[in-house]
Amino acid sequence: MADRRGKLALFIDGVKLHAMAKALGFEIDYKKLLEVFNERGKLLRAFYYTTVMDDLEYCAVRPLVDWLDYNGYMVITKPIKEFIDDGGRRKVKTNMDIDFAVGAMETADHVDEIVLFSGEGNLRPLIAALQRRGVRVIVVSTAASEPPLVADEIRRQADEFVDLAELAAQISRAPSATPAAGEEKLAIMVERRRSQGAEEKPTDTRCRR
Repeated sequence: MADRRGKLALFIDGVKLHAMAKALGFEIDYKKLLEVFNERGKLLRAFYYTTVMDDLEYCAVRPLVDWLDYNGYMVITKPIKEFIDDGGRRKVKTNMDIDFAVGAMETADHVDEIVLFSGEGNLRPLIAALQRRGVRVIVVSTAASEPPLVADEIRRQADEFVDLAELAAQISRAPSATPAAGEEKLAIMVERRRSQGAEEKPTDTRCRR
């Protein structure tokens, strides 16, 4: 990535970023992620959007959300909504595209660049609207996975496309690496609270990053 030294903000769809990294076979070190984009310019804000199940006391994503909140990220959470589709099947809705778009438009007047961590094609109108305001838009997703996790229309619309695979060496956490102090402490607290309960609750895969 070119170093433009302008003001920038990151907008991260946590669910999508987790899926990208998983498809590429690595885990993200969120401190390194901030460092990489701080080198690009003056990083004003890093917004992390994610959905959570409010009725679950223990959720794998909660320690991460708390850690991010204390370490340079502005975390925006939204309850996962459950619904019954036309076929009578129970499903969950984890989409945060509207929240994502509103946040980006509110920030547009204060930055030169906005980095969107998502590959969703329905974000193309948002990218176009930001560009009309004079903001350069960088999309971070991946075409290196199978299937690709970025829609062709937003690759074409963005001022710059960065494949997450190209950043992996800079932002990945080594499998043997010791967790950051904050993450480790939060994990210990969660396990301690579990052990004090009368009965451990089963893991629910509906929790999302």
